[in-house]
Amino acid sequence: MSTDQNKQIVRDFYNAIAREDYEAAARCCHEDFVFYLQVDEPIHGVDGFIGSEKKNFDSFSPFEFSIQQLLAEGDQVAAYMLFDGLHTGNANGIEPTGNRVRFSLAMWLTIEDGKIRTKRAHFDSADVHRQLDNAY
Repeated sequence: MSTDQNKQIVRDFYNAIAREDYEAAARCCHEDFVFYLQVDEPIHGVDGFIGSEKKNFDSFSPFEFSIQQLLAEGDQVAAYMLFDGLHTGNANGIEPTGNRVRFSLAMWLTIEDGKIRTKRAHFDSADVHRQLDNAY
């Protein structure tokens, strides 16, 4: 696949997540999908990934999750993303604060057979916790 096709797969994936259309997001994922959140233990399979993402996004409503920049080389796509949402649900044990949370993320995705095979997410979790503790 071309780098433009790989970038479109990533766009489709993140647009589906932004719409909270997890079925469409799952269709973008390879059957052997693996998700790495920060450097934690990987989550194998799309169902585990979708459950993790849904739990996180359900804690922030409404939210916007947008691609700011995509770079691609070969089967690799890097995405610079922005998240902006209101903390309205329990987030990792933190009760809802109503605070606005805005942070950037770097994603590194590998495309295989026209699907996302691996996804690695990196963001400043300390910044997110600071925003949950203080009004933004």
